[in-house]
Amino acid sequence: MKKIVAWKSLPEDVLAYLQQHAEVVQVDPAQHDTFVAALKDADGGIGSSVKITPAMLEGASRLKALSTISVGFDQFDVADLTRRGIVLAHTPDVLTESTADTVFSLILASARRVVELADWVKAGEWKQSIGPTHFGVDVQGKTLGIVGLGRIGGAVARRAALGFNMKVLYTNRSANAQAEQAYGARRVELAELLATADFVCLQVPLTPETKHMIGAAEFKSMKKSAILINASRGATVDEKALIEALQNGTIHGAGLDVFETEPLPADSPLLKLANVVALPHIGSATHETRHAMALNAAENLVAALDGTLATNIVNREVLKK
Repeated sequence: MKKIVAWKSLPEDVLAYLQQHAEVVQVDPAQHDTFVAALKDADGGIGSSVKITPAMLEGASRLKALSTISVGFDQFDVADLTRRGIVLAHTPDVLTESTADTVFSLILASARRVVELADWVKAGEWKQSIGPTHFGVDVQGKTLGIVGLGRIGGAVARRAALGFNMKVLYTNRSANAQAEQAYGARRVELAELLATADFVCLQVPLTPETKHMIGAAEFKSMKKSAILINASRGATVDEKALIEALQNGTIHGAGLDVFETEPLPADSPLLKLANVVALPHIGSATHETRHAMALNAAENLVAALDGTLATNIVNREVLKK
């Protein structure tokens, strides 16, 4: 019987589904040696939020597939997995709408100072009608610049254009004809997007090319009234440069669901800035979506081990080996 290592707690029905197809060994990834030992005689693995290094896979000669319960795959050395002939699967579709909701909640909360003013009210500070010092800025009719118009970026564009009458600019490796036709999105170079957008929204995966793609120079090229929204990966932004830009008024504010170090350290200057909305990486964190992601990842893994997986493959070139 095939053996699967699960390094994340799974819903009961998802675990039962996997157990119909293989022996499932659940491990605590904090017990590193036990985890690595379990991988050595496993056929497949499923989990998320843990760095899987090449060293951890040495001697895992039976391993044929890994399935991450996420759309991002920066926790894996994809080239190494491909060299070993190990299929890596992910869950790019089922979390699109929930994550786009989170992105738009950051846009609204940052623009209208929702978190800051809610805390102000709870602190008993609301003693008279508010004045300009507590005003926010409009979202409707503004310009949204999306860096990376894939699935999630497209869902954000739909909310922006159809729900808030926003102009949508985007940068992408290729044109998104559907977004252009349906939402009036316009493809531009990054420099134009940064200089023009009222909200700059990052929706790119973390790769060597995208690491720190937004730094001091990029913040200086943005409007002073601009708000940065990041719900992709924290390291796409140079966090030190972001803190300086926020402290110095180079940009107006930021709505962040991701950070270079997670959980965000308690002494981070970001936590002291009123013009920052900081969330604990909740992008897809609804009961419905997380269950759908776990089930999708389990189905991906079973199909990969059977040699029938045709979608959701990160390293498709491994199939040519």
